[in-house]
Amino acid sequence: MDFGFIAGTPDERRVRAALAEGRPFGSVLIANRGEIAVRIIRTLQRLGIRSIAVYSDADAEALHVQLADEAVRIGPAAATESYLNIDAVVRAAVESGADAVHPGYGFLSENARFAEALAAAGVTFIGPGVDALAVMGDKITAKNHVSRSGVPTVPGYAGSPGRPPTDDELREHAADVGYPLLIKPSAGGGGKGMVVVEVPEDLDAGLATARRVAASAFGDDTLFIERLVRNPRHIEVQVLADTHGNVIHLGERECSLQRRHQKVIEEAPSALLESLPNGAEIRERMGRAACDAALSVDYVGAGTVEFLVSDDRPDEFFFMEMNTRLQVEHPVTEEVTGVDLVEQQLRVAAGETLSLAQDDIRLNGHAIEARVYAEDPRYGFLPATGTVLLLDEYHRRGPAPRFAGVHHSMPEWPRRLRIDSSLYEGQSIGSDYDPMLAKVIVHGEDRADALRQLDLALANYRLLGLSTNVEYLRLLLADEDVQAGRLDTGLIERKLDGFPFHEMDDTDLAFVAVLADHVGTAVRRAQSDGNGRGLGPEWGATDGWRLGVHRPRRVHATVDGAELDAFVTGDREDQTTFHRTERGHHVVTLAGGRTVRIETSQIFHGPVEATVAGERREYVLGQPRFLSPDGQVPREFTVWIGRDGWSAEVELLGREEALTRRLARLDRAEGEADPRVVTPMPGTVVAVMVQDGERVEAGRHLLSVEAMKMEHQLTAPLGGIVHLNVAPGDHVKAKAAVATIHPEDPGHEN
Repeated sequence: MDFGFIAGTPDERRVRAALAEGRPFGSVLIANRGEIAVRIIRTLQRLGIRSIAVYSDADAEALHVQLADEAVRIGPAAATESYLNIDAVVRAAVESGADAVHPGYGFLSENARFAEALAAAGVTFIGPGVDALAVMGDKITAKNHVSRSGVPTVPGYAGSPGRPPTDDELREHAADVGYPLLIKPSAGGGGKGMVVVEVPEDLDAGLATARRVAASAFGDDTLFIERLVRNPRHIEVQVLADTHGNVIHLGERECSLQRRHQKVIEEAPSALLESLPNGAEIRERMGRAACDAALSVDYVGAGTVEFLVSDDRPDEFFFMEMNTRLQVEHPVTEEVTGVDLVEQQLRVAAGETLSLAQDDIRLNGHAIEARVYAEDPRYGFLPATGTVLLLDEYHRRGPAPRFAGVHHSMPEWPRRLRIDSSLYEGQSIGSDYDPMLAKVIVHGEDRADALRQLDLALANYRLLGLSTNVEYLRLLLADEDVQAGRLDTGLIERKLDGFPFHEMDDTDLAFVAVLADHVGTAVRRAQSDGNGRGLGPEWGATDGWRLGVHRPRRVHATVDGAELDAFVTGDREDQTTFHRTERGHHVVTLAGGRTVRIETSQIFHGPVEATVAGERREYVLGQPRFLSPDGQVPREFTVWIGRDGWSAEVELLGREEALTRRLARLDRAEGEADPRVVTPMPGTVVAVMVQDGERVEAGRHLLSVEAMKMEHQLTAPLGGIVHLNVAPGDHVKAKAAVATIHPEDPGHEN
């Protein structure tokens, strides 16, 4: 049997020696990064297999690099020059002496050329064979192939084998397929290039759009059409196959909660099948169809067969595609079956026979996974970057795991919480790669129990220093249709605008004012040279002390971009520790004269309790160093506050910076737009649409910045003459002014 290494070589001898010791391999290189690399290392460590990480310059301090037994640099930050560089990864595998390579998901995980290159180098690819990768990697070929094995497919037209359909042929067959229909690119994924056509009159425009996007995104404009399934549910089946012809399925996962074709919440088993009286029978038919699809390409390893299911006719399901790799959502299957899918991948790649039969698979309870992303749902899911200032993924219940990604049974509810993550405090989150940060997974007795536990886990998931989607995830889980299991792939798009995101109220603003007051005091004391010392503590105090009533202390801040100018009076602080020795009582005067009486616990000592009018809230803080390395106080610096999944960026301003900004506003006429064009996140300038010195109108598209696989257009805030500060290819920091618009003199004539 050919396992992907050269017979009689040292590679073969190492593998056979490892198998003799009960280990499928002696060493495995992980050709990936982030949480999936950490998760794979976890299994390798348990099995006693040497782990080898690869990293780009951007990931030199990444957690997977720290945890691996060995780490190899493969290139600069750009994925095309590192994680997607086949030659660099293969070279790392050979030079490190790896017996096998686990590709994780994404990057090179479904690349047939990568598998071929590893085989030629004598290294085992932990995944399916090249033929399976080639067939399932093309949607048209895959659909035609599995249909010949009796796997149900959505009615459509994809041309003949080896000959992509022309626009004329697609028009000719559109009536037979039926409207509404969906135009889909044969290559790629993630929903890019898909176009819905409701009526025949829109077909030509839809074909043109789909071809243009497909060519741009995938370098291949091949299209096919299929009937559009209304209110579709996305249900996929996990399969395992070995080199001896054995294939089993491990039940299904439901991934219907998606935004723009990207999964957000995944669960096992399917809420739909669990709600149907014949759900078990449908599960078995769907499982057999998935196994038939795998057998049709002599599949080896872990794979996922995705089906489209109509909510109106749930007994019908249609093959969409097969993902020839481990899925992001694989943990929910592991939780309900108790099977370590990574271990099974390793063993079948080494030629072992599956140790599990179909009758051994039992689905126990219900598991749900939520993906935590670096993005801001309130602003169009704009990708976010920053530094992790505070991280508490397990809410201090019991000892924290040695590294994120460890299965951790909690002594308190939620009872079974698992976090797959690669985060640590102080970590810089950039814009070079996918914005997914972590996955929060719970296992409950049933779906209702799992939903409750996941909401609790997310409420106590504390990550401060950048925007995340945690609050959005909680709002999604609370939706009545989600609670009832009435899911479809369009649910999020329909309901997102109605989600009640938290808006800053007077209690939040009063807490920020007290926080700003404390920070200002701490900073001034940290840089104090002791002026007033020896004259008595009152002369060195910075809390507004004076005979009689304390002078209100003025504080300046911006909260999520909104200005806060407030006055604080309250208890004096302990002069030795700089922290209150008991709960503090403050009076905060906000804009318009609104007064808030707020009581707080000690600030800078973990979570802070704040009580206003009997309502108690618990805030957590993420803060950087108060002083720069040279001991200077910055004109402004940023802290983060959060509670119950919500978080906000708070920029604390010194008096000088607050004055500077106020004067800048006065220089502009009332209601006039800021002339600076500022990029909201770090990234790369990929296009500039105007010339320096060109006259532009308000709203004109000036340039595009790419970050985290997304392109963001920056427009002119007002009309005038544009002055550019960047060029294509430049890397820009967050909040950098990339251009300025200088308004023309009203008397200027063209």
